[in-house]
Amino acid sequence: MSLTYAIPFESMVQKESSSLRSLAMQLTKNIDDANDLVQDTILKALKYQDKFSEGTNFKGWLFTIMKNSFINNYRRMVKRNTFLDATDNTYFLDLPSHRTENQAELNFIRKDLDVAIKSLPIELKITFMLNIEGFKYHEIAEELNIPIGTVKTRIFVAKRILRKKLSVYGKEFGYDKPVNE
Repeated sequence: MSLTYAIPFESMVQKESSSLRSLAMQLTKNIDDANDLVQDTILKALKYQDKFSEGTNFKGWLFTIMKNSFINNYRRMVKRNTFLDATDNTYFLDLPSHRTENQAELNFIRKDLDVAIKSLPIELKITFMLNIEGFKYHEIAEELNIPIGTVKTRIFVAKRILRKKLSVYGKEFGYDKPVNE
């Protein structure tokens, strides 16, 4: 790497920093995480600048680095099983409001639900959890780099498996539609 090439490259990265920040905010929805992602992307771009082909789309190259970093960080978080959930009872959003009075009962249900979700195959679990966390189908498809049809199928199959595993609660809460195999 020559010194004369490093300075213009750094200038090119600096020029795209506001675009990187914007994309990072779209991906993370959190300013601190976005700043970390931008920093990680810039470090990787500088480290692997010899991999960039001059004359190609520099901004696209940086965005690809950022997207891959974001996905890899997410996968690491999933492997550590450290979902950060700021809301209580995320899984009970569809429950009738009059059913939330018995906290002991809800604790048992939550435990059963957590066990059922943890038993899902990893592809289904990741896709389902992203959906539960509020990501739209197209966002999940982009993050996991899979077709949107695959996202829809995985979520459908995950719900079907969970409905079957948790059928004991179906009648009690009015979700007692039969589940076909």
